[in-house]
Amino acid sequence: MNIAIALVAAALTGAGLVLQQQSAAEAPTSYFLHLKLITELLRKRRWLAGIAIMATGQGLSVWAIGHLELTVAEPLLATSLVFALLLAMPLTGQRVRRSELLGALLLLGGVAALSVSRSVRSAGVVIGSNQYWWAAAVVAAIALLFLRAGWRRSGQQRAMLTGLAAGLVFGISDALTRVTVEVAGHHPFLHLLATWPAWSLVAASVVGLWLMESSFNAAPLNASLPAITAAEPVAGICLGVVVFGDVVRVSPGLLALQASGILALVIGVVLVARAPMLSSLRTVRPVLPHPSLPHPSLPHPSRPHPSLKHPTLPQPVLPVAREVLERLTPARAAVPAPQSPEA
Repeated sequence: MNIAIALVAAALTGAGLVLQQQSAAEAPTSYFLHLKLITELLRKRRWLAGIAIMATGQGLSVWAIGHLELTVAEPLLATSLVFALLLAMPLTGQRVRRSELLGALLLLGGVAALSVSRSVRSAGVVIGSNQYWWAAAVVAAIALLFLRAGWRRSGQQRAMLTGLAAGLVFGISDALTRVTVEVAGHHPFLHLLATWPAWSLVAASVVGLWLMESSFNAAPLNASLPAITAAEPVAGICLGVVVFGDVVRVSPGLLALQASGILALVIGVVLVARAPMLSSLRTVRPVLPHPSLPHPSLPHPSRPHPSLKHPTLPQPVLPVAREVLERLTPARAAVPAPQSPEA
């Protein structure tokens, strides 16, 4: 049941990401890492719809993270990329290539391998402790380095580096979600508002959203989404092992299975996210014809217009009219020429 909830959360998250990127790409690139970007996006209905869909998915993700180990929940949530690809197909009208199909199979295979490795009972070690939250600070420092590197670049490099920073922050947010759910399960809601994990979760979620929208604004979706989708599970799994003490299976077979699962997950994410259809997500505006006024055609002075009716006089009327005009015109008297005074 929890695995099904995680997959539904991944589907909603993928749909929300596609809608958000369409709106963020329309904002000016000068808004990168500025609060003006968020205020601009708040006016777009498509972005608000994407946020609402993703928020629903994140709510289900909270349930999945609270009831599954991060080493299981993170790979399942990474399948949001496959659902984003499925949504992008009807929006762009493009077909899936073999590389995207291979990436989707690798991603799903990596998820299956990690899930199987967690379900097998074997010897394992626990190296984590709640006292190791300094590991989250290390992840945040690495995210800051990626962010500074992205600030100095432009285009797809900026989007990829900023996406890496956003994914690492989202991994920290997943770890904070897990500890917040644990606190909420043993204490009333009002007590939760007085704890540091809840407010840290809010701060990490806001920062991660800001970085993600900035990466969407810098370049098309296929430049930033691979970094976000790959960095988040890696950070979440590491924090799950170091902070929450998730069991690490130490048998050679399971270690190889886990390593191959993580490798297949990362390669599959990159192959799927590099799909051309994800770079073609733009708002299509219909091209309207230029309004042109009809030019009236004036008839030639010597040629009657075929659409106009000109009155024609019958032949017997012409002599009578000529006679009337002669009577009405006074006869001109002959004026003698003036004579000179010498004559």
